[in-house]
Formats: sequence, C-alpha cells, structure tokens
Amino acid sequence: MDEARLDASDQPRAELSSSSSDSPVAPTHEDPFVRAGSAAFGGPLGRHAHRGWSWWTPLRVLIGIALASCVLGYAQKLPCRSQPWAGGFQYSHACYNDLLPLYTGEGLKDGDRPYLDPHADGNGNATGEVEYPVLIGAAMELGAVLTKHIYPQSTRAQGFVDITWVLIAIAAVVTVIATALTVRRRIWDAAMLAAAPSLVLAMLINWDLLAVAFTALAMLAWSRKYNFVAGTLLGLAIATKFYPIVFFLPLFVLCLRARQLKAFSAALVGGAFAWAVVNVPVMIASPEGWARFYYYSRIRGADWGSIWYVFTRWFGLSYTTSSLNLYEAGAIAVAFAGIIWLALAAPRRPRLPQLCFLTLALFLVLNKVYSPQYVLWLLPLAVLARPRWRAFIVWQVAEVIYFLGIWMYLLGDPSGRNGKGLEFGGYAVALTIRDVAVLALCALVVVDILRPEHDIVRADGSDDPAGGVLDGAADIFDREPELYDDLVPA
Repeated sequence: MDEARLDASDQPRAELSSSSSDSPVAPTHEDPFVRAGSAAFGGPLGRHAHRGWSWWTPLRVLIGIALASCVLGYAQKLPCRSQPWAGGFQYSHACYNDLLPLYTGEGLKDGDRPYLDPHADGNGNATGEVEYPVLIGAAMELGAVLTKHIYPQSTRAQGFVDITWVLIAIAAVVTVIATALTVRRRIWDAAMLAAAPSLVLAMLINWDLLAVAFTALAMLAWSRKYNFVAGTLLGLAIATKFYPIVFFLPLFVLCLRARQLKAFSAALVGGAFAWAVVNVPVMIASPEGWARFYYYSRIRGADWGSIWYVFTRWFGLSYTTSSLNLYEAGAIAVAFAGIIWLALAAPRRPRLPQLCFLTLALFLVLNKVYSPQYVLWLLPLAVLARPRWRAFIVWQVAEVIYFLGIWMYLLGDPSGRNGKGLEFGGYAVALTIRDVAVLALCALVVVDILRPEHDIVRADGSDDPAGGVLDGAADIFDREPELYDDLVPA
C-alpha cells in the first residue's frame, strides 16, 4: 500500500505517531495548533512523560469532558426551565428549546401517546399527529411517563426537561465513546466533539442527539466490519431523524470502488429491517399520525437557517411549496452528483468519514430547513473527516455566532418592528458566516481527498481506520492493484 508522503519537517511527527501500533497519537505531536497552545500547560508531550497505567485513561477523560459539556448545556437552558416564557424571554436568554412547548402542545402532560391519542392542537383541533419520526415520539413518551412517576404535577413540565436531559446526556456520552473507538489510535480527536461549544449550546434544543448517537454507533460497527449491525443502527437513526439516509450514498460509491458491494448490501438490508421493525407497527396503528412527519416535511416552506429563507427575504423571491421542493431537490442532486464524481475520480479512494461529512454538510446547506441543533449532526463526522483543531474551532465560532443570531432575530419577532433583537440584515450575515464556515471545512476535506498526502489521518500510512471492509481494500481505479493484493479481505 502506498505510504503517505512526508517532508522533512513532518518526519519527527511520523516517527512519534507510528512508534507503536497500539499507543494513542498525542495531539501535541500531530497538530501544530495544539502544540502551540500546549505551551500554557507545560508544552508538548515529552519522552519523560508518564505513560504507565493510570485510572484516567483517554476514554475516561473524554467521558468526563462530555459530562462536563452536558452539565453546561443543562445550565445554559436552565433559565427557560425555571422562568415563564413571556416577552421573548426564551430568545433574549438564548435558552429556547422544543421540550417545554411540545410537552404541553402534544398532550404529553395529559398522558396522551404520540401518534395514537388525539389531543387539541394550538387551534383547538383534535390531532394525534407528531411531526417527528417514531423513535423521537417514543423518547417523548418515555420522558413523559418517567416524569409522571417521579415529579409532582405542579413541576412536571420542568421535570420533563430534566428527564429528557438525562436521556440526551446519555446519547452525548455514547456518541463521544463511539467516535473515540472508531478513530482507534487517534482517540484524542474525540475531545473536539466532547468539548465542542455547539454541543453545549444545541444539545437540549431537541432530541437530535439520539439520532447522532445511533449514527456514531453505526460508524463504529462498520469500522469493526459488523456490516449488518451497522446498517441496523443506521436504520434506527433514520427512524429517529431522517437525515442519516444520505449516508447510504457515499457508502455505496466507496463500496463500488472497493468491490465490496456485498458489505453494502448487508448494511442496506440491516437498515431497511430496523426501520421497518419500529415504523410498521405505528404505521398500522395510526397511518395518519405516522405520516405526519413526511407530510409536514413536504409542505414545509423555506424556514429559518436556510439559504432559501434568505433568498425569500433578501431578494424578494417567492416560490410555491412545490417549486421550492423542486429547486431544493435539484440543488441537492447536483451536489450529490459532484460527490459521486469526487469519490470516483480521486487519485486515492476517499475515507468513508470524509465523504459522509461532505454529503451531509452540502445536504444541510442546500436544505430548506437548517435548524440550530442540526450542527450536532455534523460534529462526529467533522472529527472523523478532518481532525484539525484550528479549522474546527473556526467553524465552532461561526456556529456560536449563528446560535446567538437566530435567537436575537426571533426576539425581533422577526419583523424587527418591536425595537428588539436583530434585524434581518444582521441575521443574514450571521447565517452567511455559518454557511461559509461549513463550506470552508468542506473545501479543506476536498483538498485532503485530492491530495491524500496532506490528510493527517493517513500520515502514518493508514488507509481508512473507520472504513471497515474498505480499509486497505483493493481499488478498481488503482493503476497498480497488485500493491493491494495482500490487503484484500478474504
């Protein structure tokens, strides 16, 4: 297998990173940004550093960091748990979340079951429909049941937030652990995820981290060559939030290039099976309630956070829902075609996380909905695709700017006529900064794909540590396939 090219300045780093096939890579050796920042803590890891057994293993440190981020995330939303929402309080304190409104609005406080039991909506109409896939509905019901048995009636709304936070915190820790184990020797890369500001700010807005956890577990299972299990976990992720379905595209293209379509088929069957197991019973019991998510997704207009919303407000463009869906689908199809071309034309087969990150990032930027919590979808993939701290921090700063911008904009109602909050121009700037940061990170990943010698994950001669059957597999476009003969899985 071709070794990644190293110049003279990189040689010490390569020697340190490849000195042991089992020892974790030290970030102060691999990343110049971390090396420079380590001066405040005694400098890079040296030859005399203690490397023996310690209770504080890298994984336990990462779990500790993740738990600290979860506590901070709860504290950041605490004002909205403790105070009534009036006069834009939830926006001025940037603590808005969907939990409290849905606990009341979906009838959970009255014991109604999502999809199954009718309740009055905000207009007084009877409905049992929940605008989320079924596993989020299950999480909502679980939180409501536990709240009913633990909290007195007077504080159940606040208790629902507490119970949901525990569930989401578990998902956050699972995501960090799965990501850390997926990167193997680069376990410290997961610290970017565990300490991400966007994890703190967005984790408790909605239940998205449940889908993120399933997806991270799917990536881990795939990296260990449990292909059917990986597909099953991905199917559960799709049954929680629909976005993970896009990952089957890069998985198919890479398996095609590596002659591993049997593995892809196993994952696809596993995904379809798991999705059907959790969806079909609800589909049979309440067809209209089950279909609400898909119907709402189709009729939804250009929403906050999307470039289509900016086009509507800034340039005065207007579209019917059907035309918007057509433009959105066309833009995403073009982007996906470009990803397929990149995957097949790259001089060396891209790593799976690289292509998954690009697919999801472009899907989000071109989607008609880009809610603040969607940043959580990208976090684990960004860590796996390009574990460089400098670019990651720049992206996180942009996400924080947008996080503050959206709430200040909504504080303005968002007409801007009440003298509060941020006017549309300022909000559009915050949105543009976020999107440009995401696209810049995509560009850096593309550079790593086209010039794999600059990919830090491959700097020690690795191929695709998260790739499972793709790692070290033959490449149908390689000009010297005999170099891979001894690496093709039996």
